[in-house]
Parts: sequence; structure tokens; C-alpha cells
Amino acid sequence: MRAAKAPAKPEEAYRLTGFRTAYVFDVSQTDGKPLPQFAQTTGDPREYGEKLKAIVARRGIDLQYDPRIAPAQGVSMGGTIRLLPGLSPAEEFSVLTHELAHEMLHHRPDADAQPRIVTETQAEAVAFVVSRGIGLETNNAHSDYIALYQGNKETLAESLSVIQAASAKILNDLTDERRTREVSERTPADAATEARPTPQGPVPKEPDPPPALEARDCSDSVSLDR
Repeated sequence: MRAAKAPAKPEEAYRLTGFRTAYVFDVSQTDGKPLPQFAQTTGDPREYGEKLKAIVARRGIDLQYDPRIAPAQGVSMGGTIRLLPGLSPAEEFSVLTHELAHEMLHHRPDADAQPRIVTETQAEAVAFVVSRGIGLETNNAHSDYIALYQGNKETLAESLSVIQAASAKILNDLTDERRTREVSERTPADAATEARPTPQGPVPKEPDPPPALEARDCSDSVSLDR
């Protein structure tokens, strides 16, 4: 049994030195198939990226960019969302939707505590629905993420109503903002043009008036019509 060392006096200093052999390998020295990579959301979110940020701001959520959250791409903290800088527009949209879903579903004062497998499955499924809803290509990115937390079809089925409600709310907010802007930019002339579409092709000639009928013919015509 090794005796305990007496504590050092204030005027004494100790420095531990030593070394040991360790083995390191470069990737070029390894064999086998390449390691699998997580799929990514791709495409162009167009104006919806800024609209989503506006929705986040209207909910009173502070959006920040913080490289210190790496390797995470996004973090939801209840009133604050932090995103990793440098994400592609499509990935940023997907990640921000994921974190917004956390804020809506899991950081409310009345939200019930749930296992992480449930919360992550719900948030990622919402990101999938909304991303697809604006035309992004999700590939296997969302299913890969859900699988990372051991999510499965049963977990999705149990949360389906929650996922649908949150997805519909975000998509409605995105499209309502577009409709509101389009209506506000319309002028009275635009409204008149929409009410009376411009005819295509040559303007048809007005038909010639029918020849005058004799009184007898007119009476007969009326009686036959009835």
C-alpha cells in the first residue's frame, strides 16, 4: 500500500513530467468503406428564410449566431435560439424550424416534461414537414436525425397530432405573411385589372341590330316563346 504524500508547503512547487507511447493513424492508412455521413437538406428556401426569422422575432424569441455551440447546429434555450454560423440557407431553415418547434412545443410554461427521444422526434418531424412544404429536398436528413435518438415509427405515430398542429401553424404563418404583403402592395388599378381581366385577341365586333319586325310577327314571337 502506497503511503499518502504529505501536502506541499506554500513555498514548494512540484511539476509532473513523463511520457508514454501512443499510436495515431492518418485516414490514408486505414482500410474499409468510408464512414457514413449524415444527409443534408438542400435546395433554395427563397424568401421563406427571412420570413421564418420574422416569425421567430414576433414570438419574442431572441435569435443568435454562436460558433461555440459546435458541433451542434442549433440550440433552443426557452426564449433564445442559437444557430451555428455558416450553415447553408436550406440547412439553416431546417435547423431554425427544428428549434422553433422546440420553443413552441417543449419550452412553454404549461408544457409537460417528456423524454428526449420524444421531444427530438417531434421537433425534427416538424422541420421535415415544413421544409418539404416550402419545396426543400430533405433527402434522409430528418430520418437520420430521428434515428440518432432511437426514434421510430411508433414514436412518430404517438406524436402525429402534435407534429401536424405545429407544422400547420408554422406553414400558415409563412404563407399568411406572403398573402398579407401581396395584398398591401396592390393598388386600386391592380384590383380593377383583376376584376376585369384584359381580353385576349381581337375585340369582337358588336352584332348588327336585328331588322325591325312587324307588329304581327312580334306578337307571334312572344306567344311562341311562352
